Amino acid sequence: MDSIVVFCGSGLGNNDSYREAAYLVGATLAALNIKVIYGGARVGLMGAVADGALNAGGEVVGVIPGFLKTKEIAHSRLTQLITVENMHERKLKMHELSDGVIALPGGWGTMEELFEMLTWGQLGLHKKPIGLLNTNGYYNALNTLCDTMVKDGFLAADTRSMLLTANNISDLLSAMKAYQPIAVPKWITEPTT
Repeated sequence: MDSIVVFCGSGLGNNDSYREAAYLVGATLAALNIKVIYGGARVGLMGAVADGALNAGGEVVGVIPGFLKTKEIAHSRLTQLITVENMHERKLKMHELSDGVIALPGGWGTMEELFEMLTWGQLGLHKKPIGLLNTNGYYNALNTLCDTMVKDGFLAADTRSMLLTANNISDLLSAMKAYQPIAVPKWITEPTT
């Protein structure tokens, strides 16, 4: 993986360990010469990821819609800041620039980005590893829900295995590097999706 998109909150959360973990993600990716792709803001966990990578000498590419440039306060020290028209273009551009996906704690936007990448993977539109950094057990309930989806017949077990989870960045990156994409059912082809 030469580049990883990091989805995370524009807020810091109620526990400083979220900020510390986000900063460490950025620093770790930079130390491994993995380019960070993210939403372009200098605030919240987004800013912590970027700062961690930049302070460790890494490359950071931000992708931000024009209407959020002032609201999310675009980061001024990025390697590159790409301005797009809307949220849909933002996700597509981040997808195009990345070889893997990591979700840190966040709210609706983080969940929406994460689930779109999972859906695209399920449909065979990409084969990227997708990981959750489960800082402070933040994603325990989501993992339980995913298991319930399998138990109740709304998600196949092999599809469930697409979502990798670890409590620290080292273990998560190891799982992502070892990831083997699922076989997409032959009745789904890219032209029909």
